[in-house]
Amino acid sequence: MHKKIFEEYPVPKAIATLALPTILGMLVNIIYNMADTFFVGQTQDKNQVAAITLCLPIFMFFMSIGNIFGVGGGAYISRLLGEKNYEKIKNVSSFCFYACIVISILCTLLFNFFIEDILRLLGTSEATYYFTKSYLIILSYGAVFICLQMVFSGMVRSEGSSKQAMIGMMIGTILNIVLDPIMIFSMKLGVIGAGLATIIGNIASCIYYIIYILIKKSTLCINPKSFVIKSEIIKNILIIGIPVSINTILISFANIILNNFASSYNEGVVAALGIANRVANIAIMLLLGLAQGSQPFIGYNFAAKNYHRMNQAIRFGILCSIIIGSSIFLGAFLFSEQIVTAFLKEVQVIDYGKYFIKATMAVTPILGIQFIFMSSFQAMGKGLPALIVSLSRQGLAFIPALIIGNKLFGLNGIVWAQPFADLVSIFVSAIMYVAIYKKIKINKN
Repeated sequence: MHKKIFEEYPVPKAIATLALPTILGMLVNIIYNMADTFFVGQTQDKNQVAAITLCLPIFMFFMSIGNIFGVGGGAYISRLLGEKNYEKIKNVSSFCFYACIVISILCTLLFNFFIEDILRLLGTSEATYYFTKSYLIILSYGAVFICLQMVFSGMVRSEGSSKQAMIGMMIGTILNIVLDPIMIFSMKLGVIGAGLATIIGNIASCIYYIIYILIKKSTLCINPKSFVIKSEIIKNILIIGIPVSINTILISFANIILNNFASSYNEGVVAALGIANRVANIAIMLLLGLAQGSQPFIGYNFAAKNYHRMNQAIRFGILCSIIIGSSIFLGAFLFSEQIVTAFLKEVQVIDYGKYFIKATMAVTPILGIQFIFMSSFQAMGKGLPALIVSLSRQGLAFIPALIIGNKLFGLNGIVWAQPFADLVSIFVSAIMYVAIYKKIKINKN
């Protein structure tokens, strides 16, 4: 069935078959990420909402560890499928599983040892310290499940099983949404309950993926006997996984800087920025879902040297990303006040939040172009271009814009830094793809 999708389906039908479950999975993931903020917001305690915002960089750091193996390993698996090298797929998937477990456990130990330093780095105030520390401790102990969930979803999606990847994400999300109000309100655990619900949801997702790999007819494998340490496997995983991970780490680092700047104003600004970023994540996750859903198709046809079919998929993906991005932008612009009010009803937070949402969503109509190109670079095994796009969006463009913007324009400079960085990275990614595709055509001829 997967071979038929990659080789025989018309490109729009193939992309829809692969990307729609991934987009739905990302939509579920959006709900998953917003659930804690929403339910904690119902306490009407802006300090607890601010605490979750301050911990977001740490959650994203754990995701970055999972992305090394989920995206890096997944892109390699897609190319191996195109080469029909099924034995090596077992070695790669097994390596990703066990290597992720080891690294995430080491991260848990390090985070707990340096927790006080991390809390200072995150920009906690006296009002948010206890809530932030409580939430952070729970996240660190559940790091292995956060990381593995990313690994499993990336690998399962890479073999064309987008529906199963979506189901795994949905299981965790639904459980989290069910447990949040029970633990936050009924058990009176507040932000601690939100953290526990998040980790339990990730555990449930991991259990589903393990059952799927062991029972279904999957090309993936987590059998210790298939685990091998080979330089070729490590190189092909890291050449894509590291740029993706660096991107997520840079997002975390940039969020730390952003939260520190925001904390210098007041907790209302921190809470409003947290809400605006959650809304912006709706666009990012859906557009990433489209890009990641297309990635196995692009990688398979690149490995099979069917460049015309590959390029058709990229053009179709860009068109879809513009339609999706424009729709989200319009909705966020028209209903910004209602969105903020759904989280917190404090007047100060509402005023800040409406403006922050409109500013952060300004480039959304064309935002997905960079994700399509980045996924294409990853699918082709082009690690350096993927790294450059990652560095442009969150490092080379965003962090300097954030620092300079704060110095020259204060709060306005902070809010408009990300849209500026997105414009830069879209331009850079488009130039690099044109250059790479010209080189492909020359080599083909």
